[in-house]
Amino acid sequence: MIPDISAGVSALDQPRSAPGGPVDATIVPRYAGENTFARLPRLQDQPGADTVIWGVPFDTGVSYRPGARFGPGHIRQSSRLLRPYNPALDTAPFATRLVADAGDVGVNPFDIGSALETIQRAAAELAGTGRKLITLGGDHTIALPLLRVHHERYGPVAVLHFDAHLDTWDTYFGSPYTHGTPFRRAAEEGLIDHAHSMHVGLRGPLYSRLDLDESKRLGFAAVHARDFARRSLDEIIERVRDRLRDRPVYVSLDIDVLDPAYAPGTGTPEAGGMSSRELLEVLRGLDGLHVVGADLVEVSPAYDHAELTGIAAAHALYELISVLPAGR
Repeated sequence: MIPDISAGVSALDQPRSAPGGPVDATIVPRYAGENTFARLPRLQDQPGADTVIWGVPFDTGVSYRPGARFGPGHIRQSSRLLRPYNPALDTAPFATRLVADAGDVGVNPFDIGSALETIQRAAAELAGTGRKLITLGGDHTIALPLLRVHHERYGPVAVLHFDAHLDTWDTYFGSPYTHGTPFRRAAEEGLIDHAHSMHVGLRGPLYSRLDLDESKRLGFAAVHARDFARRSLDEIIERVRDRLRDRPVYVSLDIDVLDPAYAPGTGTPEAGGMSSRELLEVLRGLDGLHVVGADLVEVSPAYDHAELTGIAAAHALYELISVLPAGR
């Protein structure tokens, strides 16, 4: 008979690498225990957390391959190998800030409008005490309600948008709320700082030249994927930092910014993208800026192989947590 060891044992009773940090992998194997991001405590066990990771399993806004509703769980599973010290930035991200996993919000998979209202309400509740939010998607439609919540706190934010695609189109099949339209709606609603927002990683065919002109009109400068073949990483990071300056920065990261060789598990892959190494270096280059929140979207595990996409997503989130200012 297998003994019942679960009764009366909370998540905080597990041995951790630091108070409130991840479960200690030298004592509890990485493949065991609760499936939270980086094996961090759940929010109910760490109510004083200043940073909350939560999932939005929603993909009704996709225009091609579905499956990103399963992204949050896949990213969490792929994050089990993360360790508490980040040598690239010489920081221990889970020791300098209290990070907890709030689980997933349940949203209506049949009604986009209802889902967006639920996401906005849940995000406002989680952030209501001044917490910073790191959101696991889900498709890119979810960025709009998240930007609304951040605008309520910070005013117009500088959006740093990593993506193969512009996501500033007007409608799809007459619908204004899809994963290809969130930043157009955000610009129209006055949620973004038009002088300090930027796309990174754009590539692939467009409908017309007007797509680029419209994106620029809506306030986005751009670093294209091809720039990574012609410019040094230091030059690109300097360009990004010069655009963002000292503004509140919201990072929205579509995993398809990576080449399909590094992230096959996504709904709208495009050849010629960034490498995982390039993405992580650009994220590290945000250190010292006023990053106020982030989302990572469009991980579709049904198209992933050997957790390539999930691992890349987990490491990108780890770097984003590492550059967050400590405290609330």
